[in-house]
Amino acid sequence: MENFSVAISYNGSLGWVEYDEAERKVKVNLDDAEGKALAEKFLTTSHEIKIPHETLLDFTAENIDPNESAKNLQIVLTRLWEATGVHVDWSRPVDYVKAHPHY
Repeated sequence: MENFSVAISYNGSLGWVEYDEAERKVKVNLDDAEGKALAEKFLTTSHEIKIPHETLLDFTAENIDPNESAKNLQIVLTRLWEATGVHVDWSRPVDYVKAHPHY
């Protein structure tokens, strides 16, 4: 079972969020203490999110727990920046960030 990871950034600091499938746990790796605390709090809390279905007008509000699955975490990550200012760098290679967690 491979863990899901994605790069993040906050106030000039690079890091990543990782989801451990076996433990069903989200871990935030970021050198900025404020950004790390904001991301950890947001990513370990359930959120009511409107999820799209068949059409652009077909949404239902669902309670999403990011610790339940990698898919749920990915849904909650789409709201991270707006809620906390922590940016999800979807296109940044996360393996590079893990090896070089700085700009």
